[in-house]
Amino acid sequence: MKGLLKLAIVAGLGAVALKGWREWMGDGNAPDDRGPVGSSGIVRDAGPQQGVRAADWDMVDEQSDESFPASDPPGNF
Repeated sequence: MKGLLKLAIVAGLGAVALKGWREWMGDGNAPDDRGPVGSSGIVRDAGPQQGVRAADWDMVDEQSDESFPASDPPGNF
C-alpha cells in the first residue's frame, strides 16, 4: 500500500512538472501576425488600451489614435 501511495505522489508531481514545463516553453508555434491578405499586419482597434482609463482618454487622444499611421496630426492639436 505504501508503494502505491508513493507511486501516486511521484506520478502527480511529474504531471504537474510536465504541465508547468509545457506552459513555460510554449507550444512552439510563432504567432500569426500577417493579418488579412493585402494588409501590412494586425492592427489594433483605436481607443484606450489596457492601462489607460477611459476618463483619461480625451478627444485629441482619440483623433490622434484614429489618424495613425498618417503623418499629420489632427487639426486641433
